[in-house]
Amino acid sequence: MNYTDDVTVEETWKALQENEQAVLIDVRTRAEWAFVGLCDLSSIGKTPLLVSWQEFPTMDINPSFADSIMGQNIPKSAPLYFLCRSGVRSQAAAATMQAAGYEQCYNILSGFEGDRDQKGHRGKIGGWKASGLPWMQQ
Repeated sequence: MNYTDDVTVEETWKALQENEQAVLIDVRTRAEWAFVGLCDLSSIGKTPLLVSWQEFPTMDINPSFADSIMGQNIPKSAPLYFLCRSGVRSQAAAATMQAAGYEQCYNILSGFEGDRDQKGHRGKIGGWKASGLPWMQQ
């Protein structure tokens, strides 16, 4: 897949704080946003852009994914940081937007929930939540 690079959640948080144009794009599903949680960027005066890469419950690729992002009038030079549950769907999303002409598309490693622990549970190893970065549940 072709996108700019893989970054950690900590690198993403720092970039979002330091670069006014940097955008966090959460590509998870509505169900994940509602029941698992969202990144809370309010302390830096931002909100994540919520655009599902796949549509729940069928998990078909969202046919309007790229159009939804392009409709936000984000400059093509702005750094875009793509987040999913564990850093897999976000790779495809970043590659898609790079192909659409956006110059800086980053995949966030470990995503929101991180890697599975010994018991197969997420949310404790790696990822946005386990790293102690701000998040909230609705």
